[in-house]
Amino acid sequence: MNEAVRAKSTIITKLKYQLIRIRYRTDILLSLIFIVIFSFLVLFPLVKIIVNSLTYQDYDLRLVRNARLGAFTGYHYIRVFASSLSYSIFIKPFINSLLVGFGVTIVAMILGSLLAWVIVRTDIPWKRFFDSVIVIPYMMPSWVIALAWLIIFKNDRIAGEKGMFSYFFGITPPDWFSYGLFPIIVCLGLHYYSYSYLLISGALKTVNSELEEAGFIAGLKKSTVLRKITFPIVLPALGSSFVLTFTRSMGTFGTPALLGLPVRFFNLPTRIYASINSNNTGDAYVLALVLVVLAGITIYINSRIVGVRKSFVTMAGKGFRNRPNALGVWRYPLAFLIIFFLIIVFLLPLLLLLWDTFLLYPGDYSISNLTTHFWVGKSNFKIASGEPGIFRNPGIWNGVWNSVRLGVLAALINGFLGLFIGYAVVRNRGTRLSKSLEAVSFAPYVFPSIAMGAIYLGMFARPFGPIPALYGTFTLLVLIVVVKNMPFSSRSGISAMLQIDKSLEESAGIQGIPWFKRFRKIIFPLTASGFLSGMILTFITAMRELSLIILLVTPNTRVLTTMIFAYEDQEEIQHANGVTIILITLIVLANFIVRKFFGNKGLTGLKET
Repeated sequence: MNEAVRAKSTIITKLKYQLIRIRYRTDILLSLIFIVIFSFLVLFPLVKIIVNSLTYQDYDLRLVRNARLGAFTGYHYIRVFASSLSYSIFIKPFINSLLVGFGVTIVAMILGSLLAWVIVRTDIPWKRFFDSVIVIPYMMPSWVIALAWLIIFKNDRIAGEKGMFSYFFGITPPDWFSYGLFPIIVCLGLHYYSYSYLLISGALKTVNSELEEAGFIAGLKKSTVLRKITFPIVLPALGSSFVLTFTRSMGTFGTPALLGLPVRFFNLPTRIYASINSNNTGDAYVLALVLVVLAGITIYINSRIVGVRKSFVTMAGKGFRNRPNALGVWRYPLAFLIIFFLIIVFLLPLLLLLWDTFLLYPGDYSISNLTTHFWVGKSNFKIASGEPGIFRNPGIWNGVWNSVRLGVLAALINGFLGLFIGYAVVRNRGTRLSKSLEAVSFAPYVFPSIAMGAIYLGMFARPFGPIPALYGTFTLLVLIVVVKNMPFSSRSGISAMLQIDKSLEESAGIQGIPWFKRFRKIIFPLTASGFLSGMILTFITAMRELSLIILLVTPNTRVLTTMIFAYEDQEEIQHANGVTIILITLIVLANFIVRKFFGNKGLTGLKET
């Protein structure tokens, strides 16, 4: 009996010790709080969508005799993977997603690698300028280039009106060129090349020219030096570039919807959207899980390849030299070619969209067809179903307010959460608690945007315990944007915290200064760069987000991106293009303001994507 009492007393004493330890260790307390919160917001939704995919939903009651709502079933998996409808529901969209993923990755990696090599490893002029502006096209939503593609190459067989190419040259582009797989790959490739450029240019900057020169002295050809020396060094960057581009392009919604749905070209995201719209949530949940598994497998394969490969030391204690390759007579032609490329992928789409907003009737590019109605005109039911011009349209300005509000709120929340998570991870570095928090904060990256939107729709469509139904509320949009961007803001916070010696805070703690005051007076000022990087990245991402929130918006919570998609779906092209111009202007203006008042931190935050 005494032994039992003594054991119980020991347990209570240890528990009291741990509680006292947690009380005075804010980092441990923060770690526990964030692990619980993100387990609920990230891991629990995944469990819930798996459960929902294994139970009968409302839609199924009309298709399955004697089905009971909420009863366990494998019906959705059989329907998606092993039924007569599997080809249209899963197999064809899955193949299309793989084709889009691989096609976009090939185009983006070729473009990004070539640009990185030319700008970093050659003596091309205006290097600093190119390095600053080459990723600006990434600030635009990925589907902006798709809208410009439609303006130029749409044909009257599908769109009912001519594009610029047909109008001026009298040649109608074939359907496969105007819509479907080919234009989707081209448009997304011209957007996602930024990933490859940023990662590969960073790796190339660490390559010591002496390594390559040693190869030349040994008699190796230039192609052999690139294959045997340069390529192995940048292989991890190439692997990361592949993972980022492949997972993002497979999970993107906007461009495949604009260029694919008119010809019934479905990939997994657009098939999920179509299933949700038809209230067939069971099939949508299964397809969302497929996207999550694909993203997880891709990231795992990349980690294994990078993890087991040989490593190379490229920077040692002795001097480092980066001698650029001489381009000779090709210096200025290549520089002007890069400028032309930037005009094609950034300036030209904007000019085309702006021009299209002044056309009274789409497809007619004559001077007599020009009008300012879609900017300043009053409501006229003979034009655009009575929609007033953009500057007179209260619905559009409500969308502007919602977009800015979403971006600012999510940016502020993510900025502070990133610092708190960074503090908890770094102060507990090496412990299981730290590794668990780091893993759970990065977990949202595995979820493709459309899949995460489907998961949150299933989780918050009904009340859950003390949490009310959030579907249709602005709170749900803020919540999902914050969670989805947490991997980036937490990485910014961790990087910033690693630069601070903990003795600075410890000395203040010895003097009895409370933690919040230490954070406000010492930690926050020293980590302002990480805070701003997390903020601007979240703001830009939130402003241009479509895939993540397309399933969650309602008429009261519409933002600019969903309004653009709705206008395009209703064939009110001028309004769609005009709202797109406003959206891009807001994004560029926000980044300019940050760079103006806080140096290059705005662009730095963008580069971390």
